[in-house]
Amino acid sequence: MAQQEIICCSICLDLLKEPVTVPCGHSYCMRCIENFWDGEDEKEIYSCPQCRQTFTPRPVLGKNTTLADLVEKLKNMDLQAAPDDRCYAGPADVGCDSCTGRKLKAIRSCLVCQVSYCEKHLQPHYNSPGFKDHKLVDASKKLQDNICSNHDEVMKMFCRTDQQCICYLCSVDEHKGHDIVSAAAARTEMQRELGESQQKVQQKIQDRKKDVTVLQQEVEAIDRSADEAVRDSEQLFTQLIHVIEKRRPEMMQQIRSKQKAEVNRAEELQEKLEQEIAELSRRDAELQQLSTMEDNAQFLSNYLSLPHLSESSHSDIKIYPVRNFEEPETRADFLRYSHEITMDPNTPHARLSLSRKNTQVKFLKEKMSYSSHPDRFTSICQVLSTESLTGRCYWEVEWSGSSVGVAVAYKDIDRTSQGGQFGYNKKSWSLYDYGQSCQFRHNLISTPLSFFESYKIGVYLDHSAGLLSFYSVSETMTLLHRVQTTFTQPLYAGFWLKSFGDTVKLRRLESSKG
Repeated sequence: MAQQEIICCSICLDLLKEPVTVPCGHSYCMRCIENFWDGEDEKEIYSCPQCRQTFTPRPVLGKNTTLADLVEKLKNMDLQAAPDDRCYAGPADVGCDSCTGRKLKAIRSCLVCQVSYCEKHLQPHYNSPGFKDHKLVDASKKLQDNICSNHDEVMKMFCRTDQQCICYLCSVDEHKGHDIVSAAAARTEMQRELGESQQKVQQKIQDRKKDVTVLQQEVEAIDRSADEAVRDSEQLFTQLIHVIEKRRPEMMQQIRSKQKAEVNRAEELQEKLEQEIAELSRRDAELQQLSTMEDNAQFLSNYLSLPHLSESSHSDIKIYPVRNFEEPETRADFLRYSHEITMDPNTPHARLSLSRKNTQVKFLKEKMSYSSHPDRFTSICQVLSTESLTGRCYWEVEWSGSSVGVAVAYKDIDRTSQGGQFGYNKKSWSLYDYGQSCQFRHNLISTPLSFFESYKIGVYLDHSAGLLSFYSVSETMTLLHRVQTTFTQPLYAGFWLKSFGDTVKLRRLESSKG
């Protein structure tokens, strides 16, 4: 070991690499001394790191071959006995304070000595009785934290008053009169509190693990529900596509039939107009001939015998704009077809009460004492209008409560069973608003609709065109759902209410017909 210390560089503390000797006789690694002198270039005075002797100018260094050979021989001699590189202290390790040259890893630190030791230099603490009271801990880089900055003494006491570690001199100085115990006693006390905290943390960990398990179960349930919804949606869309494909030729035929009827009407009107034009042309020729007649008596006689123009047989023909394949767009357009509707007092279920001249219906807690009537609904809480609906009609309803249904139905809809609910049979078409969702129903087929936050619904019916549309009414008309079908009977407006407090009111509309 003595030889190894002689040939160690005092700068890097490792065996000399490319050893050089400065004029004062001390030896260093060439790179180490060159780097050291590079930092002194500004002073233009160069010194030995060990004896501080100065040199001017900067010495020229040459390799010390004798030392280089000695280092190489020592490496070969100690190769077998050299400790594993893993035993040397790295940048992140605690180095042994007793090692010279390259330091080995420290395995323990002494709180009394305030020194860290490798396995070899730690042996006296195990073997010598003089070290039996020394406190050994895991090797630590923070031993200096245990030294009082004021008195340079080990802090073995704890001030409860100021909640800090102190040395024995602090206890008779600035902490005099404070509640002071040994660091070991404070450790025991806090260790107990730490154990309690640890138990709480462990309990919270278990609780959170249970929460995670529940959350995972919820995610699995969401996944299952979403999968079911996707399957149901695929089935629904398949059914809708089937219905649309089935109805497509019917709709085309309906449009063509209406086209033929309208074209026939227009052709008949055109024929009448052409006849009138021919008659008027003849009249014009007669008048032209009469105007050129030279004989006054004949002119007066012929003129007085002419029939008046107002006596034309086709003078009552009027032409209207044709809009049979268009649907109104603005509310003003819809109001041109506004239709006054009232609720038939012979139809409401016993839980429904009519008011405001039969334009409002409300769901009651107690049943009304209505007289028996074949048109009354006895199983479902709904009501029909008094007026039948044909041609083009538009009406609006305003509702409040939890859920309502706005519908049209044939008069012969079932009044006594659950099968008579609007939209659950072939004889009715209904829009249901449940407050947070809505859907359209016909013949037991349900179509989910985009949610709309509106308590005013407009209904437009073109009976001959087989067109039924539902709108959310606000500043604009928002289409909720449109039906294209064939109506075989006159329709009646219908309303379904679900629970106590639900109310539906028919809005009074001012027609804008020109």
